[in-house]
Amino acid sequence: MTTPKSPGIAGILETVLYVADLNRAERFYVEVMGLRQIGKEADRHVFFRVGTGVLLLFLADRTRKAGTLPAHGAHGEIHVCLRIDPETYDPWRKRIASHGLAIERDMTWPNNGRSFYFRDPDGNLLELADADIWPR
Repeated sequence: MTTPKSPGIAGILETVLYVADLNRAERFYVEVMGLRQIGKEADRHVFFRVGTGVLLLFLADRTRKAGTLPAHGAHGEIHVCLRIDPETYDPWRKRIASHGLAIERDMTWPNNGRSFYFRDPDGNLLELADADIWPR
């Protein structure tokens, strides 16, 4: 069986995390992560610009109800990796620690890129990486 060639995908536009307390999550992503909010619907979602993409935070119990969009939601600890500039790696580590967050793992990858892991208030695993840590 021959599979037709894909027309291609340019990148990831949105990444979604599901949270239990929207106001708490909003404070974390503004105050700790320094993200710029670009949209909010009280008791449903808050959106942040991250480089050329968008981080969407949803209350899963609200988005599981179909409406304008198909129903969606998730339970459990989700992982997201955000890319940072190499010169900001140590300042980011200090910032995360200064907010009382535990750094769970600090990695140096085969391409010498570095990343470290910590959790948001909902237990989602966040990773900050100072390079494209994936082979091309």
